[in-house]
Amino acid sequence: MRALADSTTLFLERAVAVITHFDYVSDTLDILFVALLIFGLIRLIRETRGVQLLKGLFWLLLAWGAVNFLNMSASIYLFRQGFDNLVILLVVLFTPEIRGAFERVGRSNVTNFHLFPQTERMQARGDTIYAVSQVCEAFRQFSGERTGALAVFERVTKLGEIAGTGVAVEAKVSRELVGNIFYPNTPLHDGAVVIRGGVLKAAACILPLSQSQAIDPALGTRHRAALGIAEQSDAMVAVVSEETGVLSLAARGALRRGLTPEALEAALLEGLLSRETKKFSLRALFDKNGKEG
Repeated sequence: MRALADSTTLFLERAVAVITHFDYVSDTLDILFVALLIFGLIRLIRETRGVQLLKGLFWLLLAWGAVNFLNMSASIYLFRQGFDNLVILLVVLFTPEIRGAFERVGRSNVTNFHLFPQTERMQARGDTIYAVSQVCEAFRQFSGERTGALAVFERVTKLGEIAGTGVAVEAKVSRELVGNIFYPNTPLHDGAVVIRGGVLKAAACILPLSQSQAIDPALGTRHRAALGIAEQSDAMVAVVSEETGVLSLAARGALRRGLTPEALEAALLEGLLSRETKKFSLRALFDKNGKEG
C-alpha cells in the first residue's frame, strides 16, 4: 500500500508540473501532431492483418505493466529478455505492413483520410446485403453446373495483403460479374475473390492452405484454401465444389458443407452484419443452416 501511495503521489506531482509549465501554443500543437501521427499510422495498417498484431502487442504491454506492479521477478526477467529485441521483432512482424504503409503514403493525399469510418461502415450495410444476395445467386447457378468458385467476405480483419496477390477489380458486386470471373477457363477463374462490404476488391487471389489433419482427404485445394484463410482471420468464405457442386462455408477455423443457397445466404448475412458487435454463434449458425463437413 505504501508503494501505491508513493506512486500516486509521484504521478500527481508530475501532473502538476506538466500543467504548471504547459505552453498553450507549442504544447497544444505538439499534442495535435502526435495525435494525427498515431491516427495516420492506424489508418495505414487498418487495411491489413497487422492491426491484429497491434492488439496482441497492446495486451502484452498490459501484462508487462501488471507483472511490474506485482513485482513478479521471474516474469519481469522474461519480459525484459523479449523487450531487448522488441524493435527487431516488430520490424520482422510488420515488414509487409511497413512496406505497404510507405507505398500508400507516397501515393496518398489528404482526402484519403476520412474522419468517420464508423459512418462509412453503416452506409455499407445495404451494399453488403446486396453483395451477399448476388454472390449466392451466382453460386446457385455454379452449384447446378458444377463450376468451382471461392468467395472471401471480409469481416473485421482486413485482407489487403491477400487482395494484393490477385488482380484488382474494385467493382460493385453483381451476379453477372461473379459469373464472368468464375466462368471456366477465363483468366481470373482460378483463385478466390475478396469482397469488402459491397465491393469486389480483387480476383484470382491466392489463399493460404490449411495444414489441418482433420480435413476430409477427399476435399481438394479449394476447400483447404477456404479453411486456411478462415483459420488465420475472421473472414467468411463461400465455396462451390467443382467435383460435386456442393456449397460450403468456412468461418472461424471450421468448414461446413451441404448448404442450400438460402442457408448459405442466411449464414453469411448473420455473420457479416454482426461484424461491429462480433456477436454471432458459429455453432448455432451452422446447426440451423447446414451440417458439418
